[in-house]
Amino acid sequence: MKIFLPLTVLVFLNIFAAKSQCNSGSENVYGSGNVWIGYVYGNAHLGSFRGRVNEGSAVSPDFDQNFGGSNVNYPVIGGCTVQTETFSVRYRLSKTFTSGDYIFTVGGDDGYRLSLDGGATWVINRWTDQSYTTTTYTATLNGSYNMVLEYYENGGENRISFSLAAICSATENTSISGTGNTWNGYVYDGVNFDVYTGMVQKGSASDPAFDENFGGANVAYATSGCAIQTETFSVRYRLSKTFASGTYMFTVGGDDGFRLSLNGGSTWIINNWALHSYTTTSYSASLSGTYDMVLEYYENAVDNRISFAMQTLSLLPITLQSFTAQEKDHNVQLNWEISSDSNPRSFEIEKSVDATSFSAIGTVQSNMNSATQYRFTDQAPFRGTAYYRLKMTDMNGVATYSAIVSIRLAVVSANKINIYPTVVTGNSFYVTAVANIRNAVITITSLNGNIISKQKAGNITAGQAVRVLTSAANTGKGVYAVIISGSDFGITYGKIVIQ
Repeated sequence: MKIFLPLTVLVFLNIFAAKSQCNSGSENVYGSGNVWIGYVYGNAHLGSFRGRVNEGSAVSPDFDQNFGGSNVNYPVIGGCTVQTETFSVRYRLSKTFTSGDYIFTVGGDDGYRLSLDGGATWVINRWTDQSYTTTTYTATLNGSYNMVLEYYENGGENRISFSLAAICSATENTSISGTGNTWNGYVYDGVNFDVYTGMVQKGSASDPAFDENFGGANVAYATSGCAIQTETFSVRYRLSKTFASGTYMFTVGGDDGFRLSLNGGSTWIINNWALHSYTTTSYSASLSGTYDMVLEYYENAVDNRISFAMQTLSLLPITLQSFTAQEKDHNVQLNWEISSDSNPRSFEIEKSVDATSFSAIGTVQSNMNSATQYRFTDQAPFRGTAYYRLKMTDMNGVATYSAIVSIRLAVVSANKINIYPTVVTGNSFYVTAVANIRNAVITITSLNGNIISKQKAGNITAGQAVRVLTSAANTGKGVYAVIISGSDFGITYGKIVIQ
């Protein structure tokens, strides 16, 4: 006897069978042999299980997946698909490590996190909406670990990547300084002197000067121990040097951060520890005796270079007798005085909001009629604390820096704004105000007051978060002022650091 089912019932049964085939089975099985098992979910919260995928290979657990593009059908095992918008994946891999040091690198757009204990804790955790970015973690491992890598995509582009490498380490005593004008350079993987890889030497028997570009951007750089890749690395150079009594000028340049110490790293006479293109900083000092010099450098991305030079000066080119800052007519007025026997060519005024990263905001040429008193007005001051210094150049082209002076301009609490994040790594940030603002305008300026971008935000209610874009402004790395004004709202200042 044959039983005929209605067509609608047959279609339902076929769909139900296909769906069951897609999401059937345990979601807790770990991959092995370097091959991850990925459990794919139909929303951004690791819910609505759709099926499984595999990543990695028999020889390596590394993978880089963009899911075929944004907003497309991504196939999973069993013939099902997931739309690559607002979805998530939990990858599992049980892996045995021989005793040693390892570095994990995970990247994602949007959120990602990595666990080595089955998801109980996260050694990497960037569970937030973001453009593609990477995070590294180093660990000493021995034995088997249940690795969990979770990822979600909330909108726009999507990508998740994983790489694992054993870290080669060297055995030199990194506290020993070079002698005879030859630096001992101790090279580390990671921008914070994370994993020591080996030693190099710079300078010569006659001159400690050197200029190193490490063979290029993102290449292998040889050391006494292991080669490093010239991205996200750091070097600490050491030199014990005896100076005859006299005045010396040191010039250090770098892309990215650099700093120089004469007392073993306790204090820094040059400190430009920030992301930037190649730039130089000079410092002069009267010395006599033996000094433990430390020159530190780190490279974060793209080009890299560190240089050191030293020259003997017969005397200080300019003697600065006073340097002050005061508020006047809502601006900051800087006044300085030099000795009558100084021979200045020009004074470059530099400003900072953190006493570390300075930007030029103006230049005052010297008065050849033996003037000793000078003045400069900053017409675009910050509300809050700002720092100023002078780059003083004499007629021979020798430049020295003044001490740093600071001034704090009061912020009107009724017009207070909040900015987050203050360190911007993406293409936008948010501002809120404690009061309502009509016809709000949000302006981004450089430290010297040049307008980078201006955004009309309309009417803003107290506590409302307003997104401000930075990508269209082509700002580049550095410190910028954020200014908010409105029809019934006094001008208020804040700051951001774009990395």
